[in-house]
Amino acid sequence: MKEKFAVLFDMDGVIIDSNPYHKSAWVEFCKIHQIDIKEEELGKNIYGKTNKDALKNILGKELSAEESDKLGEEKEALYRDLHGPEMVPVKGLINFLEELKKNNVATAVATNAPTSNVDFILHKIGVRHYFDAIIDAKQVKKGKPDPEIYLKAAEMVNISSDRCIVMEDSTTGVEAGLKANMKVVGITTTHTAEELSHTHLVINDFDELSVDKLADLLQ
Repeated sequence: MKEKFAVLFDMDGVIIDSNPYHKSAWVEFCKIHQIDIKEEELGKNIYGKTNKDALKNILGKELSAEESDKLGEEKEALYRDLHGPEMVPVKGLINFLEELKKNNVATAVATNAPTSNVDFILHKIGVRHYFDAIIDAKQVKKGKPDPEIYLKAAEMVNISSDRCIVMEDSTTGVEAGLKANMKVVGITTTHTAEELSHTHLVINDFDELSVDKLADLLQ
């Protein structure tokens, strides 16, 4: 490779296929709090958003930072209980991360998730050491689809935005990556290939990726 580049990973739905478990946790959370929510509203109001924004959407009101953190952590504890015993990396992830490391490609996790989940997930599947930077919801003012988190990730790994490739499963995350002037690879854990057709490349899992294939996106 002649020029350096970076790969910036979303976490939920990218590193792990977590959305079915998040869905179950939100349904359980809404049941506990007697919130009436339809399944189709989950995608629109929750997926790919910070807990602060998701809670605002389903409750229909602004919450204080303390209330938002408390309720968000309650929901995430439900999620960790559900997913923890069955959590595995998305197919091909470990081999792909090894290839990136071998080729000195900079890497970062950039997620709307809270710190508690980031710590839990990266420890559970044993991948923290592969990443040069980790950024979560607490480190940005605006969550995706705002590009702030990806711009900050690029800054932290010292690679210009136009040399960064984003790995995303959600439409809000894709939007954030595109707004940051980055190439975006969509992974079909949450949305169909058709729904991700505005990305630069669509994959089903990391077995379909290589360093050379990513470098070609930047030509």
